[in-house]
Amino acid sequence: MQTRSRLKNFCTFYAFLSNIEPKNVYETLADSDWVTAMQEELHQFERTMVWHFVPKPKDRTIIGTKWVFQNKLDELGTVTKNKARLVL
Repeated sequence: MQTRSRLKNFCTFYAFLSNIEPKNVYETLADSDWVTAMQEELHQFERTMVWHFVPKPKDRTIIGTKWVFQNKLDELGTVTKNKARLVL
């Protein structure tokens, strides 16, 4: 059963989600909802202290990273979350 207040909260939350999964970072940067998801991922790295910046060694190569974007769906197929992951 859905009440009016629960429906109002759902509509407010749903307004901040993008229904389109971007194919690359350039498409993502054009959509503020996905930029927010990317910022959340980077803030999570800072909070958990997963990494820190160091100077690049002259005799080493840098490990490349890639952004992966995915919409999380509920059982009805409605987008519930925009998920951005930075992976190696």
